[in-house]
Amino acid sequence: MYKVELYKELYFKAVRSGGAGGQHVNKVSSKVMLFWNLNDSKLFREEEKTQLENRLGNNLSKDGILILVCEETRSQIKNKEIVVQKFFNQIKRALVQQKIRKETKVPKSVIRKNQESKKKSSLKKALRKRII
Repeated sequence: MYKVELYKELYFKAVRSGGAGGQHVNKVSSKVMLFWNLNDSKLFREEEKTQLENRLGNNLSKDGILILVCEETRSQIKNKEIVVQKFFNQIKRALVQQKIRKETKVPKSVIRKNQESKKKSSLKKALRKRII
């Protein structure tokens, strides 16, 4: 894939993590935000961009910017690695072409088997009736 070229298009920002913490959390910016502009990307063709836009629709802003956040660890470097990995996984999943489902017929043997089982159960229930 174009990992190196795509990595050059990414923009990172480190900010302070939210939530409860101690003295350390108030001074360190360990949360990493990743920004990628889909519209300005030079690596993908127009049809790939539309496919990415359709698949990543909920994660894209109105301007076509993908924003991913990671604050899992206390290390900014590890958070950056995690968010980059998330980014590449999302792009890879979004670019995979889904196979077109072919409808298949129900085999005749299965139809026959179903009919036989229905006949058996109807005969069983018919024998339960009171004979007049």
